[in-house]
Amino acid sequence: MYNVKEIHKDLYYVGGSDHRLALFENVYPIDKGVSYNSYLFNGEKTVLMDTVDRSVSGVFFENIEFLLDGRPLDYVVVSHMEPDHSGTLKELLQRYPSVKIIANERTIRMINQFFTLDAEFYVVKDGESLAIGDKIFNFVFAPMVHWPEVMVTYESTTKALFSADAFGTFGALNGGIFADELNFERDFLPEARRYYTNIVGKYGTQVASLLRKALTLDIGIIAPLHGPVWRKNISWIIDKYAKWATYTPEEDAVVIAYSSVYGNTENAVYILAGELNERGVKNIAVYDVSVTHPSFIVSEAFRASHLVFAATTYNAGIFINMENLLNDLAEHNIQNRTVALLENGSWAPTSGGLMRDIFEKQKNITFVGDIVTISSSVSEQTRGEILELAKNITESFPKADVVDHSQKIEQNAIFKLTYGLFVLSAKTDKDNGCIINTVTQVTDNPKRIMIAVNKQNFTHNQILKTGVFNVSVLSNDAVFATFKNFGFQSGKDADKFDGIDVVRSENGLFYLNVGVNAFISAKVITQYDYGTHTVFIADVTEAVTLNSVPSMTYAYYFDHVKPKPQPIEEKKTGYICKICGYIHESDTLPADFICPLCKHGAEDFERL
Repeated sequence: MYNVKEIHKDLYYVGGSDHRLALFENVYPIDKGVSYNSYLFNGEKTVLMDTVDRSVSGVFFENIEFLLDGRPLDYVVVSHMEPDHSGTLKELLQRYPSVKIIANERTIRMINQFFTLDAEFYVVKDGESLAIGDKIFNFVFAPMVHWPEVMVTYESTTKALFSADAFGTFGALNGGIFADELNFERDFLPEARRYYTNIVGKYGTQVASLLRKALTLDIGIIAPLHGPVWRKNISWIIDKYAKWATYTPEEDAVVIAYSSVYGNTENAVYILAGELNERGVKNIAVYDVSVTHPSFIVSEAFRASHLVFAATTYNAGIFINMENLLNDLAEHNIQNRTVALLENGSWAPTSGGLMRDIFEKQKNITFVGDIVTISSSVSEQTRGEILELAKNITESFPKADVVDHSQKIEQNAIFKLTYGLFVLSAKTDKDNGCIINTVTQVTDNPKRIMIAVNKQNFTHNQILKTGVFNVSVLSNDAVFATFKNFGFQSGKDADKFDGIDVVRSENGLFYLNVGVNAFISAKVITQYDYGTHTVFIADVTEAVTLNSVPSMTYAYYFDHVKPKPQPIEEKKTGYICKICGYIHESDTLPADFICPLCKHGAEDFERL
């Protein structure tokens, strides 16, 4: 039975997923399966973008037959001749003998290597545009991403980039096809990285060249041959690819890969990892090369800034599985990394020097510390050397900016910025809201806004869970009780909307009906972690003006709404919050103190 997915008007997903395949290309474990993607334009003309592997041919042809509903298939674009994407091309021509094949000269030569076809070809050149019905296709050659004949196709009316193997990922598509529906960062990012690094990673220069071409296009959809389709957060995945293609570490992290026969090298590795942790390095991953498939460790090596390899000496060389891994990394042109080495040998340790020889041939490798040599097992002396290596690794991380700017920043100067004041509302099992001062329009087409929310607010967690919120724009006729209700208590403990004049918008959330001049409903498309706050970027789904009363600013709130502090009795000592007036009675104020009412930090307190 057909299983098509609409991507855009006249554009449909017609591929399928395979959960049965154990090894992709008979090399890479894929316990989460893999998808084989194909796309069909079903407009004035019918154009198929690639075919699929024979393992999913049944659903593939059912999907096409359903969509065409008796219409002819006019064209098929062949962007990549690897059999997992062209395996059903011959059967396609048997079913639709009048279809024309759009391909470049290299692709046509490869087609003739795989099949004997009686077909009509339309040969395209790099950069060529072709109008087919109401669609306009632009063809961009992408050699060695990751075969020499590869090209990508951009269709300008849908703004869709058909990216061949670029932006692909391991993993079957379970239900949805869109990256934002499938929670890509949580469920697919490691497999996307592993797919890129192992399949395409050797060709970083070629991928970077393709990215430069892609950035000149107005891309609204990325449709790869494996994995989810992108229609949101496209800059995010392009940024990932830009890092991978230039061998730039994604994270300041330590990946330790080791080989151990009787457990002694393993013991040394965990001493090292423990000391790194004690020294404040928290992003550490440890892998046994005899247990973990090298494709996972290659992927991790592209993610992390610091790599540690610990190997036993085996037959006067490097332990077999470690040697295979290191050669794999070298084949994938690993570079721009900080590397540390440990070796073990009971009578003639040689693995450390041999490992160093491999990395000295790679670009921009920085070795940290001396090679630590273990004779059979960790001694008191070698334990000290391991601890020293941990110290050297820690010190090789970029230093945080420790310059004291406290004397250069006047908080009152920050308050000169024209902050507005808003009630942010959300809902999970209860309606809730809080006061925020950061709502900014990001783009006009589409209408998109940004908000910043303190993580301590209950509303923050509700938005993380649901992805929708309302912003009530407070006006100059808002009363202090509104600020007290939404800003000086937690929604965990109080029903903030009890007795408040509110209305529900179309998204089902409350907005205030009094002391407010407008409300905006929005749906989150992406988010960023900024320590104490999360910044949410969201598409506007509804926006209504309620009246013409001016919007309230911070300055107006301080001058006309917030009650003035009452005279303090002489016997009281302590600090007062300049934002809400909360008094902390103490001779000292901790540097990390947070106001229990308005959640502002110690910098917003002054001594009584």
